[in-house]
Amino acid sequence: MKTTLISADELAARLDEPQLRIVDCRFQLGDVDAGRAAYLSGHIPGAVYAHLERDLSAPRAANGHGGRHPLPDRDAFIATLGQLGIGNSHQIVVYDDSGGAIAARLWWMLRWMGHGAVAVLDGGLRTWLAGGRTLDSGEVVPESARFVAGEPLVHTVDASHILAGDVLRLLDARSAERFAGEHEPIDAIAGHVPGAGNFPFDRALDSGGRFRRPDVLMGELREALGDAPAAKAAAMCGSGVTACHLLLSLEVAGIRGAGLYTGSWSDWISDPSRPVATREDPQGTPQGVAAGAAPADASGGDDASGRGTG
Repeated sequence: MKTTLISADELAARLDEPQLRIVDCRFQLGDVDAGRAAYLSGHIPGAVYAHLERDLSAPRAANGHGGRHPLPDRDAFIATLGQLGIGNSHQIVVYDDSGGAIAARLWWMLRWMGHGAVAVLDGGLRTWLAGGRTLDSGEVVPESARFVAGEPLVHTVDASHILAGDVLRLLDARSAERFAGEHEPIDAIAGHVPGAGNFPFDRALDSGGRFRRPDVLMGELREALGDAPAAKAAAMCGSGVTACHLLLSLEVAGIRGAGLYTGSWSDWISDPSRPVATREDPQGTPQGVAAGAAPADASGGDDASGRGTG
């Protein structure tokens, strides 16, 4: 059973296995139909497509509570999995073209549903093509499956846990510039949760888009966590997407038990009573007087590239 990463070579060798299910998760926040169009143009043989906002998220609340990509209701997600042809006996492989930034969301969500047999294609579509492997075009229409949710293998936190001090270490997967409040292309207020640390999700990747060695990741992530045990730590980002990539990095490094702040920064700033910190103001001030807030379209953007998401 593969539970974190799978190489392109191993996936290619297992393509004909009847219990294998592959899901293409490509997505661009600035063009929400681009991922599906790319999938139809060419995808790994047998792959179905999952859309970040239609399949892996619930609609945003008008008041912003829950963030830009709220988790869907578990029953609704069970129905989505069935439509994707995913059942409890299947080994799932998920991939994208952005270093796993989107695919890790589905990896985490399947674990949230109690399904551990899910792995991210290390290096994504880039590594698949680098080996001279072919793509299929058109849509794969799977036979529907029955998925029965189990006990979650992961846990979540929300703003109340953070404010109560239940989270001893909060790591933010956004870029350093967004974390510092120096540049905010997505959300209406720039900055970070006071006391949080910054570990940009793409720091876990090498120049080829593959995950770095587990021992290297372990050292850097242990340092980022400080004295906090993983069970008292949590990951966040802009909207709970690339935070899942950070949780995958922790798992690859052998550090298990950290939670996900599902709403992340876009949820945090939906309540003006919550403080906002920046590089210039690390202690944080009320949002109404926070410096660095930039007007933005709260409907989209990216963490580190045009393909990623917060």
